[in-house]
Amino acid sequence: MVLEHYWILILFPLLGAAINGILGRRFPHPVIAWLSCSMVALSFLVALLSFFNFIRLPEDQRIITHHLFTWIQSGNFVSEVSFLLDPLSMVMILVVTGVGFLIHIYSLGYMAGQSGYYRYFAYLNLFIFMMSVLVLADNYLLMFVGWEGVGLCSYLLIGFYFEKKNAGDAAKKAFILNRIGDVGFLIGVFLIFRTFESVQYLTVFQAVSEQFAVMGTEFGVLGAITLLLFIGATGKSAQVPLYVWLPDAMEGPTPVSALIHAATMVTAGVYMIARSAPLYSRAPETLFIIAVVGISTALLAALIATVQRDIKKVLAYSTISQLGYMFLAIGVGAFGAGVFHLLTHAFFKALLFLGSGSVIMALHHEQDLFNMGGLRKYLPVTFYTMWMGALALAGVPLFSGFFSKDAILWKTFAAGNEALWLMGVVVAGLTAFYISRLMFLAFHGRERSEKQHQGAPDPSPKEPSWSVTLPLIILAGFSLLAGFLGLPSYWGSNRLEEFLAPSFRFQFSGQPAAAMEHAHLTEVILTLVTLAVAFFGFALAYHFYIKNPQVAVRLANRFSWLYSLLRRKFLVDEIYDWLLVGPVQRLSQTILWKGMDVRVIDGLVHGTASLMQAWSHRVKRIQSGYARLYATWILGGALLILFYYYWISP
Repeated sequence: MVLEHYWILILFPLLGAAINGILGRRFPHPVIAWLSCSMVALSFLVALLSFFNFIRLPEDQRIITHHLFTWIQSGNFVSEVSFLLDPLSMVMILVVTGVGFLIHIYSLGYMAGQSGYYRYFAYLNLFIFMMSVLVLADNYLLMFVGWEGVGLCSYLLIGFYFEKKNAGDAAKKAFILNRIGDVGFLIGVFLIFRTFESVQYLTVFQAVSEQFAVMGTEFGVLGAITLLLFIGATGKSAQVPLYVWLPDAMEGPTPVSALIHAATMVTAGVYMIARSAPLYSRAPETLFIIAVVGISTALLAALIATVQRDIKKVLAYSTISQLGYMFLAIGVGAFGAGVFHLLTHAFFKALLFLGSGSVIMALHHEQDLFNMGGLRKYLPVTFYTMWMGALALAGVPLFSGFFSKDAILWKTFAAGNEALWLMGVVVAGLTAFYISRLMFLAFHGRERSEKQHQGAPDPSPKEPSWSVTLPLIILAGFSLLAGFLGLPSYWGSNRLEEFLAPSFRFQFSGQPAAAMEHAHLTEVILTLVTLAVAFFGFALAYHFYIKNPQVAVRLANRFSWLYSLLRRKFLVDEIYDWLLVGPVQRLSQTILWKGMDVRVIDGLVHGTASLMQAWSHRVKRIQSGYARLYATWILGGALLILFYYYWISP
C-alpha cells in the first residue's frame, strides 16, 4: 500500500509551504517551526516506509510509475504529471527528505529570534517540494519544473537577508547563471522530443537502446542532446565555466548552504546525467568533455580553497571541487560511483556546513578563520563531529569519503585515463590540506579572536542548543558508516551499485570503464598512493598552521603573486566582468537605454505630447470670449460648407 502511494510524500512540504507562506505571519514561532518540521518528517517517513517495502521486491520489479493526470497534449506531444520510483530516485528522495529534515531541525536553533521566520520555513518547505518533484519525475519536462523550482527557491533563500546588498547581488548572480545553463537544458529536451517523439524516461531509453545499439563513432544527435543537457548541469551543479555563483551564495543562512548548496540542489545536475545514463553511455565525446570539465573544476576549486579565510567560502569551494569528482566519475562511465559519492558527500558536507554554522553562532557571526582558534574546549560536540566530517572529506580509511573517492579514482584509472587519475590524486592531496587547515585554524592552537562581544553576558563561546548539535551527531554517524554501502572489490561487494543496477539497465555496456579489468593488487597500490598524497597534505597543513605558522607567512610573502592570484580566485570574476558583464552593460546603456528607450520610445511619447500641447496652445485662442469673434467663426464655417456643396460636392 505504501509503494502504491509513495508520491504523496511530495504533498506534505507543499502544504507546509502554503500554510506558512500565506498565514505564517500570524503564527507564533513554535507553530511555524512545528508545522514546517512535521511536514518534512512525514515526507521522510513515507520515503523510509517505501524503501523498506521497495527492497522486498524482486530486482526486475523495482520500477514503479504512478500517473496522476495528463498535463500537456498537443498533436503528438503528450506530457504527463507522473512519477517514477526506482533505485536511483529512491536513493535521492531519501537523501532529500532525510538530510532536509535534519536541517529543518537545525534551523530551529540557528534562526531563532531572526525576522522573517515564517518566510524562511515556507521557502525551505517549498524547496523540499520542488526537489522531490525533480527526483521523482518520470519525464524530462516535469523534471524541468522541479529544476526551475529549486532555482527559484535558491534565489529566495540566498537573498533571504534582502536588506544586505551582497545577499541581493548573490541571489541575482545565482539566478542569472543558472538560467544560462537552463537554456541548454531546455533545448536538449526539445531535441529529445524531436528525435524520440517522447520526453518520458522509459520510452526514450527504450528507443535509444534500439536505435543506437552500437556505440557511435561520430558526434551525432546523441552528442548534441547530451552536451546540451550537460550545459544545464554545469549551471546547477557549479562546474566550469558557470561555477562562480556558488561561493557568493554563502550570503544566505548557513542551513541553506548545507541543504541547497552542499547536499541536494547542486547535485541535481549529477542526478540528471545519471538518470540519462542510456544517452550518455552512447555519447563518448560528451563523456570525455564531462570528465575533463569535472577534473578541471575539482582542481581549480581545490586550489582556491587552500587560501580562503572565510570558513564558509572554504567549504563552498570544497563543494565545487567534490562535484567535479562526481562529474569525473560520470565522464569515465562510472555512473554508480558518481551517485555513491553524491550520497556520501551529502552527509559529510552537510555536517561540515552545519558545524561551521555552530562555530559562527558561538562566535557571534564571526566567519574569519584567522579570528578563531582554540575552540576545541568550548565546542566539544562541534569539534568532534566536524573532525569526522573532515576525515570523511579527506578520504581517511573507514570514513565514507574514502570508499566513494577511491571508487571514482579507481574507475578513472581502469578506464585508461591515467592523466585524469593523476589530477584526481593531486586534488585528494589538496582536499586533505585545505580541510585540515580549516580545522587547525578553527579549533586548535591559540585563541586569536580579537572581537569583543559587547553586550553579551559571557564572551566565551558556548555550544549551541540541542537542535543544532543533534543533527551534527546524526550526520557524523552517517559520515562514518555510509561508505560501507560501496566496498571496493578487494574488500567485499558493492551493495549500492548492485541496488542501482535496475536504474541503469538501458545503459550501453561497452564503455571503457566497464570493459577494462585490473588485478586487486593494482587497485590496492593505487589506493595507497592516494592515501600517501592525502597524508602529505594533512602533514603540510599541520606544519604550516600548528607546528610552525611562520613558514606559511613566509611562503605567502615569497610567492605573493601566486598567493594573491589564489586569493582573488584566478581573477575569474574580473575576467567575466571585463569580457561579458561590462560590454553587455555598456551596450544596454548606450543602445538599449539611451538610444532605444530614451530617444526612440520616450522621444515618441514625449514628442507626441509636446505636439499636442503646442497645437492646443494655438486652438485655445479660439476661445477668446468675444461674441464678434465667435460670429466670425460661425460665418466662416457656414461659408466653407456652402463652398463644399456648390463647388466640390458632385
